[in-house]
Amino acid sequence: MPGRGGGVGAVLPGGGLSEVSYSTNAANALIHLYRAEVGKMTAYRQRLDMTTNWSVVTTAGLASFALGDVNNSHATFLFAMFMNYFFLRLEARRFRSFEIAHHRVRIMERFFYPAMLGDNVDPGWHQLLLAELARPRSPMSRSDALGWRLSRNYLWIYAAVLLAWLAKLDLDQPKGWVLEFPDALSLADIGSFPGWLVFLGVGVFYTYLIALAYRAARTYPLEEG
Repeated sequence: MPGRGGGVGAVLPGGGLSEVSYSTNAANALIHLYRAEVGKMTAYRQRLDMTTNWSVVTTAGLASFALGDVNNSHATFLFAMFMNYFFLRLEARRFRSFEIAHHRVRIMERFFYPAMLGDNVDPGWHQLLLAELARPRSPMSRSDALGWRLSRNYLWIYAAVLLAWLAKLDLDQPKGWVLEFPDALSLADIGSFPGWLVFLGVGVFYTYLIALAYRAARTYPLEEG
């Protein structure tokens, strides 16, 4: 408990789960660290929302341009897919940084504050925090971060882009035209690139996105168990 001295991690006789004693300086240092990490989480939370907003605004602008005139190429939507992937990777990198602060905050919430309030905790918990401070690392891999943000936000954006792209291909055709394969694949021609190759590329890309979202961890690593 605060005020008993002994430094971080000092324990009462008996070992195991016990009441942890903190000096005033140690307690104040941990409290300031907690406030700093929560502030970092808040800043990164805003940056995550900002990246998603960029993606939505960019997609809406490109869709309005492509659908606003029949002479505008459907390739605009392919560019929108590329831009959204750029935003997704940027957001995933920010999310991994967010998770570093989140990991530290959860360690203190699960051990430090319960000990301050008189609960019994593992006296060696501070070694976890020291390890995180000595060598910061995200508890989430790059692929999991991509899949997490994709499944929460970007799958909906990509679904809208895909539907708008197919609608653009249909709207560019004269009334009464009949969809017939394989001739319909030529609707996606871009210059000298055949339409079947464009469809294949889009199909492979979306399969990759779905696989990323499916393989991503469904819960925060620190919250498991």
